[in-house]
Amino acid sequence: MQQEGKLGKIIFNNSENGYTVAILDTEAGAIRIAGSFAEPKSGAAYRLEGRFTIHPKYGEQFSFTSYEEVMPEGEDAIFEFLAAGNIRGIGPKTARLLVDTFGEETLVVIEEEPEKLLRISGIGPKSLAKISESFSESREFASVSLELREIGIEMSEAVKVYKIYGSDSVGVVKDNPYILAEDIRGINFDKADKIAARLGIEPESSVRIESGIRFRLRAWAASGSTLMPEDRLVEEVAAVLDVGIERVRESLRDMIFAGELEEDNVDDRSVVYLYGYYHAENRVAHALKRIKGALAKPIQAEFDHLIEGAEDAAFGTASDVRLSEEQISAVRACLENNVTIITGGPGTGKTTIINTLVRIFKFLDLSVALAAPTGRAAKRMEEATGEPAMTIHRLLEFVWSEDEEALNFGRDDENPLEQDVIIVDEASMIDLMLMDGLLNAVKDGTRLVFTGDADQLPSVGAGNVLRDMIASEFIATIRLREIFRQSEDSGIITNSHMINSGEYPENVSGNGFYIIRKESEDAIVDAIKDYCGGRLESAFACVESAADIQVLTPTKRGVLGAPNLNAILQDVINPAEEGEIELKVGAKTFREGDKVMQLRNNYSAEWRTDYFKTEGEGIFNGDLGVVESINPSEKSMLVRMDDKLITYAGDMFDEIDLAYAVTVHKSQGSEFPAVIIPASAFPPMLMTRNLLYTAVTRGKRLVIIVGDPRRVAQMINNNRGDERYTGLAFRLRSLECAII
Repeated sequence: MQQEGKLGKIIFNNSENGYTVAILDTEAGAIRIAGSFAEPKSGAAYRLEGRFTIHPKYGEQFSFTSYEEVMPEGEDAIFEFLAAGNIRGIGPKTARLLVDTFGEETLVVIEEEPEKLLRISGIGPKSLAKISESFSESREFASVSLELREIGIEMSEAVKVYKIYGSDSVGVVKDNPYILAEDIRGINFDKADKIAARLGIEPESSVRIESGIRFRLRAWAASGSTLMPEDRLVEEVAAVLDVGIERVRESLRDMIFAGELEEDNVDDRSVVYLYGYYHAENRVAHALKRIKGALAKPIQAEFDHLIEGAEDAAFGTASDVRLSEEQISAVRACLENNVTIITGGPGTGKTTIINTLVRIFKFLDLSVALAAPTGRAAKRMEEATGEPAMTIHRLLEFVWSEDEEALNFGRDDENPLEQDVIIVDEASMIDLMLMDGLLNAVKDGTRLVFTGDADQLPSVGAGNVLRDMIASEFIATIRLREIFRQSEDSGIITNSHMINSGEYPENVSGNGFYIIRKESEDAIVDAIKDYCGGRLESAFACVESAADIQVLTPTKRGVLGAPNLNAILQDVINPAEEGEIELKVGAKTFREGDKVMQLRNNYSAEWRTDYFKTEGEGIFNGDLGVVESINPSEKSMLVRMDDKLITYAGDMFDEIDLAYAVTVHKSQGSEFPAVIIPASAFPPMLMTRNLLYTAVTRGKRLVIIVGDPRRVAQMINNNRGDERYTGLAFRLRSLECAII
């Protein structure tokens, strides 16, 4: 069935997949339509193919599966179409000039003889290119999407495909449909495999099997592993693709021979790497060997005198700290070695050691850089030390290349970091690729200190770098076990160490640590609503407002998943009010004052500070902020993340979400005055000791675990942790240097 008319009000549009709800003005009257446009244009005429359906909430609507844009006829219609801003680079003024010059042939000129547009005042080569590209896209997508639909790609998917491949979309997909699983979010390997079958690709074809191998290795990398045991890889790919093991092994050999994959032997086991991870792992191992063995600036003073001077404020900085023997050993190790790791749980004095090191190195006239993997961790480091700290990315002077669509570091082996000492906190969060970039920029003679908690969750990205460095025994490592900070009055620190040791907390009702029994998920939700709705503010001095409370959940799914809890808590903490501006983007609704989080790294995102004092680029996965203002006419919002102001619009909304509740993984590197943790029957992979330990250690003054105590015990008893396959520890041990 077809419907034809002009597109009126656009009620909703998802910029990622093009899904749109709008009003179409037809000769028979206005109808509600729903489907995917490459770029919906108010005032433009469309011919839609689809059928009428009944929406459970909004009633009858025309659901379309394909469309064709109908070009307007007559000068008035053409002017109306162009003046509406449907072609990038043309506004009302330019539209008037175009129609006055070319009349009814205006659209023909734009399409077939665009160089004539240069006669029009205000149109130069750059704007002409923009106009031609926009007009071409609007005409081209209809035919491209029709061909894509014939091979099994739905309209919403076709929008994404076209945005990446443009006019080459059909050719690219027919040449290798499996590339869709690599490049298009929302299209998995199974979907690409079905498209391949429709295109006649044989089940045992090399292109199918090789794509299956790449997909499996990438899936493992996404879960944190840099390598995969060869036998397991072959077996899993054979099972998923339903082909013979020997056929998979043959394709794997071809890929290794071609240099696309790397094969190696790690701990007497044949393993396979994606090319990039293999070489990054080798570079990190050899860089650590280089830095460790280089000649550093000698320290002339006695170490004991330096430590005593730092304790006694002899170096001009007030200090009333007396280091324990364990802490003295840690400081001494950092003075003796070029590369040192200091690891320990909360309250074990890591910050005290960092402060002592900074005082000593400054007294010795050695330049020091302080860094951490995330902005929030760097800010905490700066507050604790009183010295400037920054993210590792900023330390390395990252630059996003639009042409290469790649991240480059301004600091590398040809332009190394200039500091004599680099101290990196929250080292458990550093993945393999970031460590590769950091070590590549560290010059010989630099002292490198890593501090962090090796028992917390590992990095989000692939690798298990801190644990591998410790396990290798190649790097001087000091484990801090003695508890100092708040040891007498904080149940958080005491109980977190008990959890980490596999013991059930002794004190579960007081000193800032509580386990509140709730049997059902609905009861857990009701309790969280109650706590966030004002109860904690009235009961605890450390909670001044709901902004001090962070809900940390193990999962994204279900009743206790972050998305569902966010929708509930938004209505509790920041409810809709009459006259208040809201911005609906897909399933998300944003209001001024909402707590939000950046979901992935965006190296090219622009930010500024107040009054445009500073401008820069780059926002990162896990950055937290607050919605300052919403511009409904531009469908944008201004978000403050610490001292940065970022405007979110268009595709950027895919990168941000509400953050009243976040997953434990997303909370790494952060601390909050009060933390609430739901405990229920989560999937087994999430019911782990180190996940619970990580969540508890995010709380500074108050931790409340609300749920079934049996589930808490189950998590404590499960020390399986995050199973990752990596080879860095093996490579460091293989370097045959002195073991410390």
